[in-house]
Amino acid sequence: MRSTIGIHVAAAPAVVFGLARDVERWPERLPHYRRVIVRGRRGDRVLAQMVAERRFWRIAVPVTWRAVCWPEGDDADDLRLRFRHVRGVTRGMDVTWHIRPDGAGGSEVTIEHDFRRPLPLVGPDLLPRLVDRWFTTAIAGRTLRRFRRLAEHAA
Repeated sequence: MRSTIGIHVAAAPAVVFGLARDVERWPERLPHYRRVIVRGRRGDRVLAQMVAERRFWRIAVPVTWRAVCWPEGDDADDLRLRFRHVRGVTRGMDVTWHIRPDGAGGSEVTIEHDFRRPLPLVGPDLLPRLVDRWFTTAIAGRTLRRFRRLAEHAA
């Protein structure tokens, strides 16, 4: 299953990219991220255990996964932040942030989630659809809105 969520940010792509690529500081910047623990490094790749909060009304549900994260900043017209989930329910999920100029000094930021995980008896689609509907879209939406606020304030 592939899903995309996006937002317009009134700040240059380099500003957004600079804030987002520093995943170790996400808990300082994103109130719904409880922890990011770096488990290893290799060059510009970081293995991080991430814990975010998904709220269902007044109930906060912790969501945890481990991902390898790395920036791809060599194309100014498409700055990318990549994540490969290696542990947790979302193991195998590929996530790509695209941070592109909007032509007017701002940015169009999209996050693509590509998740395929077949389960015996229920098939390949049920788990990815449930994860996307109940967790991925909600957490990514909060993340984008918060980074928009931070980037626009910094600009």
